[in-house]
Amino acid sequence: MTTHEIIPFLPGNTFRDVTKTDFRKPHSLDYRNGYAIQPQPLLGIGLEPIETNEKIDPYALLEQIQSDPAITYGDKQFHKASLPAPRFVPAHVAFDKVVLRFDGYFKQTVHESTEQYHLRKIKIYYFVEDDSISVVEPPVENSGIPQGVLIKRQRLPKNSTEFYTVRDFNVGINITFYGKTFRIVSCDKFTAKYLKETEGIEVGPPEPVPVDTYQAIRNRPLRNQTQGKDHNDKLRRFLENDRKVLRFFCIWDDRDSMFGEIREFVIHYYLVDDCVEVREVKKPNNGRDPFPILLRKQRLPKSFTELSDVNDTSKYTWKDFKIGGVINVLGRNFLIRDCDDYTKRYYQENLNTPLESMRAIPLDGYIRTNNGPTEIEIPPYNGYGSVEDSLGSCKYLVLKPPKKDFIKMLENEHKVLRFVARMDSKHREDLNRRFVISYRLADDTITIYEPPQRNAGVLGGKWMERTHVLKPGSSLNDPNGPSYYDVADLFVGATVVFFKHKFILLDADEFVFNYLEHILETTGAKGPAFDMSNQRVVLERLRGAVKAVGPAAKGEVDKRIKGAVVGGLVDRKHVLEACRDVFGDKLGEHVSFGYVIWLNV
Repeated sequence: MTTHEIIPFLPGNTFRDVTKTDFRKPHSLDYRNGYAIQPQPLLGIGLEPIETNEKIDPYALLEQIQSDPAITYGDKQFHKASLPAPRFVPAHVAFDKVVLRFDGYFKQTVHESTEQYHLRKIKIYYFVEDDSISVVEPPVENSGIPQGVLIKRQRLPKNSTEFYTVRDFNVGINITFYGKTFRIVSCDKFTAKYLKETEGIEVGPPEPVPVDTYQAIRNRPLRNQTQGKDHNDKLRRFLENDRKVLRFFCIWDDRDSMFGEIREFVIHYYLVDDCVEVREVKKPNNGRDPFPILLRKQRLPKSFTELSDVNDTSKYTWKDFKIGGVINVLGRNFLIRDCDDYTKRYYQENLNTPLESMRAIPLDGYIRTNNGPTEIEIPPYNGYGSVEDSLGSCKYLVLKPPKKDFIKMLENEHKVLRFVARMDSKHREDLNRRFVISYRLADDTITIYEPPQRNAGVLGGKWMERTHVLKPGSSLNDPNGPSYYDVADLFVGATVVFFKHKFILLDADEFVFNYLEHILETTGAKGPAFDMSNQRVVLERLRGAVKAVGPAAKGEVDKRIKGAVVGGLVDRKHVLEACRDVFGDKLGEHVSFGYVIWLNV
């Protein structure tokens, strides 16, 4: 015995073997049948035997030696090396798609019913690869029971320590899953063959499934009826009289009661089931709640004193309705005064009723006539907000903002018509002032800007904010609403009045003429601006101006136009001066501009 073995195992008394050079740690994890396991380690660090393994019972060691085949058949390592090692196949590969199917049923107790139980058929699927089980109930049409997967695929516990395995299944046994007992009655051929060849289990004979009394009654064929049917057959009446409705116009004279009056009603009689529906004819401004149905569709009793009479007394039929007769509608006497044309034809064909006896009863002097809707008088503009805001406060109890034409705003966003204008004023200092008038197509608003000029004596800048401008003679209190300037009123040469200031439009950018021509071609719009952009109108104005001045005028204009050609294009300024000098005011500024544009096309 060495010295370090008898020294107590206390701190400071341990002995380190300095001659040891192997410190390898053997692995203790293994992988068998597709599962990771951790066997009992036999060797420690440096492949030295573990102390617990050295203290082996000699009897257990002797038993191990006697049961070791290597002692009988020779060297253990030589024997294992001489045999071919079997190829390892995991369980999820070896038993992939191996499924055992069992057919069975279980009884579901039914309480408070003549039926004692419901027989529900199921199928049990056992997956061999991982011992999982699923229970599925095939759906039955119109069963009214949630069916399908009863137990999803999982390992089912047999008790607190074990799970169900394939050896727990057989035909003719009861098996319990989560407190519900299933009876296995049969299985498919593959399942029977697998249990016999692999597990050595003899499969029992298949059992018959008990009869489900409820399902048997449902599957029973209907008994043939040998007796004749009643003349009041519902199916026959439905096929013959479906969508056939008789309509009668009635009045109810309620003037005997306080605040009573004569009220009009319409009675609908449905021939398919002899039901009656009573609707009130609504009148405008009658002060009554809009509740149109007085009597819902139902059988109408002939006499009514209390609620029990609805089901006990005799009912009205279509033969009881006639013009001039009185119908008791739950205590209210209705006078039938007229019916529609279809009802008249039906009575004439089925009862041979002459048309002379079905004339309408006049109601002159009894029913108030409707003189038409009264016109609402719109109060004048109150000065707060815009005209549209003031008009909205008169139409609605809850104020709403004025509706905007969003399509027009989106299509004409950033589209502006710009004109150069001068102020037509009696003051001499305003004659040379120039303004830029911008008309926005998105909302028909106008802005005026005055470019700054040197030595003009007037500061330039914004002259008028963006707003709608009223036309001369229009007022905010007009009955038909105020009239504002729009795109048809703005053209070169036009005179406009903005807040008592006169402006004469002298020029416009190229976009104005192109836009007016495009709108004229696509929509055929009318107005002074569109007429001045119409080629036919311009040519007629040009011919009229030539006739008024004389034939020599056309030659003079052509001569000056040829002299104004610069780089293949006609100079606008020279042509406009030529038109003014030759034609004067007989042609018009806008027509002259249109003439210049067509010369350059």
